[in-house]
Amino acid sequence: MEPLKEGMKAPSFEGIDQNGNMVRSGDFAGKKLVLYFYPKDDTPGCTAEACDLRDNYKMFLEKGFAVVGVSGDTEKSHKKFSDKYSLPFPIIADTGRKILEDYRVWTQKSLYGRTFLGIARTTFVIDEKGTIEQIIKKVNTKAHSDQIFELYK
Repeated sequence: MEPLKEGMKAPSFEGIDQNGNMVRSGDFAGKKLVLYFYPKDDTPGCTAEACDLRDNYKMFLEKGFAVVGVSGDTEKSHKKFSDKYSLPFPIIADTGRKILEDYRVWTQKSLYGRTFLGIARTTFVIDEKGTIEQIIKKVNTKAHSDQIFELYK
């Protein structure tokens, strides 16, 4: 499958978030969308990233961005994670990996010489018309908001 690139139409998506709500890509027409993919709820890097986005959420809204997280964890896991850290944005439970695969973030990884399939931490910024504007593959989990805002100075 061809990798996604900036300037391409973003794949449409839909999924259930931590509160049982259906979240669809079409819900964000007319807004910029920060769609971030992360490996696992309540792990150090994923928590740092989510909390950084939470701490800057008001600024995202002021600048016209929506924020949505996606991982392969369950709705129940997302609810616990979201409640624990007071996350104000939807997190889609993609247990079937459709969104992960459509966005090409379900990929072969290696750790300590072992290879396995997993989620490559990646953020897509999608414009108001559904086109991929930015792809961030080297995510700074502790300062991800700054990383995104820097692209829009």
